[in-house]
Amino acid sequence: MVIEDDRGMRLRGLHRWLGATTINEAEYHALIEGLKAVSDWKPDRLEVYLDSKLVVEQMNGRYRVKSAELAPLFKQASDLLKRFPQVRITHVERAKNNGADALANMAIDAHVKKSK
Repeated sequence: MVIEDDRGMRLRGLHRWLGATTINEAEYHALIEGLKAVSDWKPDRLEVYLDSKLVVEQMNGRYRVKSAELAPLFKQASDLLKRFPQVRITHVERAKNNGADALANMAIDAHVKKSK
């Protein structure tokens, strides 16, 4: 998960091993951790870019959350979003989400090295 200011300056990059999860579960966890991290800064506007089309559509209210595994994550993310006055959640192709993808790979690589 990458947090940048409105000029593209990286403010924080976070990664952690989640264990066996789906891509959409991992995306929700990243969203939740990101929202927690930026809440201390109290931004007046927040733009969120996710590479999971499903999570974007669910968070924007266009898709229902049918998965029992995703429902509590959706609720937690929705509750956190209420802290911000203006939020836009947008889908971004994975190829254009290199910073966050690199951090996710670092978490996986670190776990694989520890388990050997």
